[in-house]
Amino acid sequence: MKYFRVHTADMAWITKQPRGLFTAIGKLVDAKTLTEEEEKEYWKNREYFEKVLPVPPFYEQGNPDGAITWFKDTPQGNDIFRQMTFYRAMAEKYGLKLYISECEELPGTVIYEDDFQIAVKDQREDVKIIVSELMM
Repeated sequence: MKYFRVHTADMAWITKQPRGLFTAIGKLVDAKTLTEEEEKEYWKNREYFEKVLPVPPFYEQGNPDGAITWFKDTPQGNDIFRQMTFYRAMAEKYGLKLYISECEELPGTVIYEDDFQIAVKDQREDVKIIVSELMM
């Protein structure tokens, strides 16, 4: 199976991996970068995605294993990513260059899985991960 994740170039301190799209836009909100209207739209989108995309339970403990999530290249994983238009638009507007990492095998030890995504810890060094700029 193919897996993919969309991220920025900056490294997250917990995971030591590139910061994912949800977190990257959340950081713009924390920094008060978005307009008032955009921030309202952010919270509306966040509420929606937290309803339709399961939040892995390890986040409640602060992600102690430093896990990262990868979308599955399946109808469900691809559909949920297609719906993330607000996040991609905010990245583009505020100059966050996005990248997509793709691999054909499990990129690490799976600690969570649902219909849309996997979460892995201990990313494998021997996995071929292709990283390219995400074209908007």
